[in-house]
Amino acid sequence: MSTEPVSPPGGPPPPGRWQRLRAWWADRHALPRFSYWLLSRGAVVLTVCGALYVLDGFLIGWANAYNVLTGITSPADVRPQWCAWPLSLIGWAAIPAIIGAAAGYVITEQIQAHHARELGDVLDELRRLAEQSDPPPSSGAHT
Repeated sequence: MSTEPVSPPGGPPPPGRWQRLRAWWADRHALPRFSYWLLSRGAVVLTVCGALYVLDGFLIGWANAYNVLTGITSPADVRPQWCAWPLSLIGWAAIPAIIGAAAGYVITEQIQAHHARELGDVLDELRRLAEQSDPPPSSGAHT
């Protein structure tokens, strides 16, 4: 006897791999902001950067591609130059922008996680505590 659940006759079939993948992709908006950004926009930029690096690795050599990407070597010093210039621009502008965006999202998430209460709630609690406390002793001396 099988222990797998059997769907009743005429019931919907279990979702296939593509339906589950489509459902997961549709639910990406429920992810935290950084994860959503990384899946939607960050993945496209990182894919373009990676593809350009691989192209340059085959055309100018892997060490030269790394050196051009990181700014160690000028793209004018390698041949062919037509592929080294875009790699240099990506290393100079796109990679720091991606790192900055990722750091900004992570820092924002951390700040929002530590924002436990609103300012109005804190002020209301302070007023309530002030009303409950005894008045301070008078500072006048009796002579």
